[in-house]
Amino acid sequence: MTLTDMRTSDKDFLTPAEVAPVLGCRPDAINQQARQDAGKLGFPVCMMGTRVRIPRLGFLHWATYGNAPVADPGEVSRPVETA
Repeated sequence: MTLTDMRTSDKDFLTPAEVAPVLGCRPDAINQQARQDAGKLGFPVCMMGTRVRIPRLGFLHWATYGNAPVADPGEVSRPVETA
C-alpha cells in the first residue's frame, strides 16, 4: 500500500504489512519494535494482544509532518486583540 492508497482509504486501522512498504522494512520488524517499545516507532500503534494495528490518520500525519504536534483548530491563527 502506498501513501496515496492510504490517503484515499476509508479504513480506520492499517496493518504492519500495509505500512511496511512505505517504511522500507519488513512487517515483522514493525511488530517486534511495537512489542519492545512502541514509542520508538514514532507513529501511534494499538496493541491488541499480540496484534499490532496502526491508526491510519495518525500514521499519515506522522508520514507527512513527522512528530509535529496536532494543533487544535480553535487555537490556530487567532488574531491578537490589542486595546
